[in-house]
Amino acid sequence: MSSTNLLIRHAQILLPNGDFLSGDVLIRDRQIAQVAPGIRPPEDATDFTEIDASGLTLLPGVIDPQVHFREPGLEHKEDLFTASCACARGGVTSFLEMPNTRPLTTNQQALDDKLQRAKQKCLVNYGFFIGATGDNTPDLLAVNPTPGIKIFMGSMHGQLLVDKEAALEKIFAQGDRLIAVHAEDQARINQRRQEFAGIKDPAIHSQIQDVTAALNATQLALKLSKKYQRRLHILHMSTGDEAELLRQDKPSWVTAEVTPQHLLLNTDAYAQIGTLAQMNPPLRSPHDNEVLWQALLDGVIDFIATDHAPHTLEEKAQEYPNTPSGMPGVETSLALMLTQAMQGRCTVAQVSHWMSTAVAKAYRIPNKGAIAAGYDADLVLVDLNTYHPVLREELQTKCRWSPFEGWELTGWAVTTIVGGQIAYNKGKLDTNVKGEALRFDARQ
Repeated sequence: MSSTNLLIRHAQILLPNGDFLSGDVLIRDRQIAQVAPGIRPPEDATDFTEIDASGLTLLPGVIDPQVHFREPGLEHKEDLFTASCACARGGVTSFLEMPNTRPLTTNQQALDDKLQRAKQKCLVNYGFFIGATGDNTPDLLAVNPTPGIKIFMGSMHGQLLVDKEAALEKIFAQGDRLIAVHAEDQARINQRRQEFAGIKDPAIHSQIQDVTAALNATQLALKLSKKYQRRLHILHMSTGDEAELLRQDKPSWVTAEVTPQHLLLNTDAYAQIGTLAQMNPPLRSPHDNEVLWQALLDGVIDFIATDHAPHTLEEKAQEYPNTPSGMPGVETSLALMLTQAMQGRCTVAQVSHWMSTAVAKAYRIPNKGAIAAGYDADLVLVDLNTYHPVLREELQTKCRWSPFEGWELTGWAVTTIVGGQIAYNKGKLDTNVKGEALRFDARQ
């Protein structure tokens, strides 16, 4: 693959210290070579492209650390190509994908298959979790490369459901690879399903998979993590109770994430968009929104993920509880959060930290998450001055819908650069651009 040499001029550049520099960025051989005001084009440069970024803000590319891209086996919902196109349009330059595909990603063979598919299809960089089944411990210890082990403590059926404490303890006790948990108490969910059986209103979903179900599982994961001092990451934290638990008791080796939908949507959304608001863990109360926001601002929650989990509109049009849980998110996440920054809820620098820098640190992804010489040229130019609505017809995700349809957002990606290549520019994708497999450096 030929590398492109780029010179980005006149941008507002977010520096690693959180300050902004009005200046230029020189990119050579997939990496950032120089960040400074007024860079002159190198005299020896060939295949050289200049980008005039006047009026635009340059940020590190987003690393989305929790997505479900459905390939192999469920490509009618999404596939690696369509999902990576959606990433590029959303300013997401790297993703970490989950193991609940068909076949499940539970061994080296399945992981290698995904890596090979991604190499051929993905416009952006990629990594894939290995899924725990309760009896594949040798695979969990041996496979590479992977950001970590995914455990579904609840909201799952079949092999990937690991909900018994003894089985969980066996996984926590062996090895030192990061464990990422979907923390819901399956026994509580089963009990609540029986209690509320027959109710067709999708709003009941938030009561069936309630705050207690989430808190129970998070407490158990935290207990096992502390017992074995095992690196733990709590996926898509949804409740204020969990955030307050971590505020009181968060070992240095534990991290947590929150999704834009758990910050910006709540149970009121069921009345507005019905089953499109159904996800796992479910949307919570406005009070939970506020507590999660504060935990994010305070550093109790470390970063943001989308849990991009698309289903077709036909699937979502079924009657609850036959409707699948999940919603798309990679295309809207950065603009959603930057809109919050422009409204004063947080800063642009905080958004970039939560969506890029902190993710690279937590998963030990080298050379990502900052605009500095020597870092990979995974970048996004955004327009913080123009508002544009979320429109169904503009979405690149195969499912072609968003829970945020109609929302007026700013901070949309204008240009997305992956490894020094322009993957997306002013509404157009370059599908010849290909990302690379991410590395996860245990020594970092």
